[in-house]
Amino acid sequence: MKDRLRGMQQSLKRFNIDAMLVNKPENRRYLSGFTGTAGSLMIDNNKAYLFTDFRYVEQAKEQSPDFTLVQIGNDYYQKVLHLLQQRGLKKIGFETDFVTHESFAKLQQELSGIQLFPVKNITEELRLVKDMEEQQLLQKAVDIVDQAWSEILSIAKPGMTEEKLALELEFIMRRKGAEGRAFDFIVASGERGALPHGVASQKEMKPGELVTIDCGAVYNGYHSDMTRNFMLGKPNQKQQDIYNIVLEAQMAGVEAVRPGVPAATVDLAARNVIERHGYAQNFGHGTGHGVGLAIHEGPRVSFNEQLVLQPGMVLTIEPGIYLPGWGGVRIEDIVLVTESGGRVLTKTPKNQLPVI
Repeated sequence: MKDRLRGMQQSLKRFNIDAMLVNKPENRRYLSGFTGTAGSLMIDNNKAYLFTDFRYVEQAKEQSPDFTLVQIGNDYYQKVLHLLQQRGLKKIGFETDFVTHESFAKLQQELSGIQLFPVKNITEELRLVKDMEEQQLLQKAVDIVDQAWSEILSIAKPGMTEEKLALELEFIMRRKGAEGRAFDFIVASGERGALPHGVASQKEMKPGELVTIDCGAVYNGYHSDMTRNFMLGKPNQKQQDIYNIVLEAQMAGVEAVRPGVPAATVDLAARNVIERHGYAQNFGHGTGHGVGLAIHEGPRVSFNEQLVLQPGMVLTIEPGIYLPGWGGVRIEDIVLVTESGGRVLTKTPKNQLPVI
């Protein structure tokens, strides 16, 4: 945590502010280790404070030893102002993408004499590159999904609803150590596979349908994300062909992951394959996204993302083809950027379309 705190303190100089207020839960956790649901950080060049109420005092002491704990009731703003005045701090940043207009108006009203500066992505930029501890936690979250996939294939069958399958999958992940699901699972069978975010419904899966599952686990705050497909019966030629095209595109995207290239280069590698096969209009989302304390974070892997990949970044590669009235296919792995290229953390096989 000390390295993360130092990183934030160095960023203050770059943003030309005296201190930063941090309220977004994943940013608060990243910088302090505090997992309580109510709290705020104030970080300046030399000191770091954690504000929380009576419920979380002992937890904060244990989880955030590098922070000075300030217990609050209804006097949060008064205590922040007192510390700012005491330390002679005038220019204070706040998270412009998280603080609501109402909260900002309250800050302006209560922090009299303090200059408030909207700051975007100051913590998120630090979170782009995962340290070794974060990489290990992400691998554990990935492993849980890998282990659950083999079990869910033995449970899935025609006549089962998508919701039932999603629920069984979540139960399996929790038994294997997940603290929760990373998002509402996508289980899209048959024609519903054309919905990129076809959250599990009450539709019954039928023989001859291709099923797409997009799922993830949370382990110690870190998220995994994987998409795989299976057939309820032998695939027809079109189902196999579409699967093979998406697989080719996904592997091309993974192969393009390496340090020093813009994220857009990875997107283009996958997108070119799908375009070459004539399905450019049926792949309308980015090829991937970063993953960590949030299920979607930087870097974006899209056609216009010029952020250069660095070792330690972790991202998904998930191209797809979606055909209204027919269905769809998406294949997704989590990939770690290393000094020599991309290392796929996801181990669930993908080279063959599973048949149930």
